[in-house]
Amino acid sequence: MLTLISLFFGAFLAATILPFSSEVMLTLALTSGEFNTWLLVSIAALGNTLGALLNWYLGRFLMHWSDHRWFPFSQPQLTRAAQAFNRYGLWSLLFAWVPVVGDPLTFAAGALNVRLAVFLPLVAVGKSLRYVAIGWII
Repeated sequence: MLTLISLFFGAFLAATILPFSSEVMLTLALTSGEFNTWLLVSIAALGNTLGALLNWYLGRFLMHWSDHRWFPFSQPQLTRAAQAFNRYGLWSLLFAWVPVVGDPLTFAAGALNVRLAVFLPLVAVGKSLRYVAIGWII
C-alpha cells in the first residue's frame, strides 16, 4: 500500500514545480512485480493529472502575485508557455507531460481562463498516454 501512496504523491509532485521524477517511481513499482501494471499506471496518471490541476488553479487564481520572488514560475517560463499555448491552442495541453514546459503550460492555461471541462480531459489523456507507454515498455 505504501508503494501505491508514494507513487500517487510522487506523480502529483512531479506535475508541480518541484523537481521530481514520477517515471522512475513508476518504473521501480512496475519492476517490483508487486502490483498490476494497469493499477500502477492509473495511479500515476491520476496523481500527475491532479498535480496539473493544482497548477491550473494557481494560474487561475494567483497570477496577480507573479511579480513576487516566491512565485513558482519565472516570467520567461510563463512567456514561453503562453506563446506555445497561443501558437498551438488547446491541443498543446496534450503535451503537458513534457519536462520544463508542461508545468508552466498548465499554469498558463489557468491564467488564460481555459475552461476546466476542456483542460482536464486534454491533460489527462496526454499524461495517461505517457504512463501507458512506460508501462508497455517495462
